Amino acid sequence: MAGRPMRDVILDEATELFARFGFEGTSLNDIAAGVGIKRPSVLHYFPSKDALYGEVFERMLSDWLECVEASMKSPGRGWERFSAVLLSGFDLFCANPSYVRLMRREAIEGGDRLGIDLVGVVAPFFEAAVNWLEEEMVAGHFRKVDARQLLVTAYATLLGYVSDAPFINGLLIDDALAPEMLVARRDHLLELFHRILVADVDAPLTILGA
Repeated sequence: MAGRPMRDVILDEATELFARFGFEGTSLNDIAAGVGIKRPSVLHYFPSKDALYGEVFERMLSDWLECVEASMKSPGRGWERFSAVLLSGFDLFCANPSYVRLMRREAIEGGDRLGIDLVGVVAPFFEAAVNWLEEEMVAGHFRKVDARQLLVTAYATLLGYVSDAPFINGLLIDDALAPEMLVARRDHLLELFHRILVADVDAPLTILGA
């Protein structure tokens, strides 16, 4: 943590604790202790726990939506673009499991804590993705499937693997988030959605940048 701004260090610790124990189960004293400072020092940077939670969530959403926007602007059509979006989300969530647990907590609890409208933030991106998928289906690049259900499946598949990793460890008898397991999971997701979407199942499984 040497050299990092204290504000960022506090945000990192708060993200981890809020993800593990929830908003109610985390105190400013817990966050301060995790960083190695006193509670008043936390309040020097953030006026309240509510304000700190709001910034944690804002940073998480910013990172995620920036990732989605960048991948949606990737070149190519059909499978190439879909796989780019899928993999960018997979990589972000696997690199930031606390983001996943925090998002899952908010989704379960209604997603409106402290006025944070999770659905309102995500819905425009969801609708844009639905429209794009349906256009690709009409163009013949994808099989005709329910675009909304497909996206919900992708969401649940990506987040569930990371958020439930401790449970999945026991099923796989291995560390679900170990590098070699993530490679296997990545390859499986690509094959799964390729089979769902691509009309010619024998078409090469091309990946942008691969």
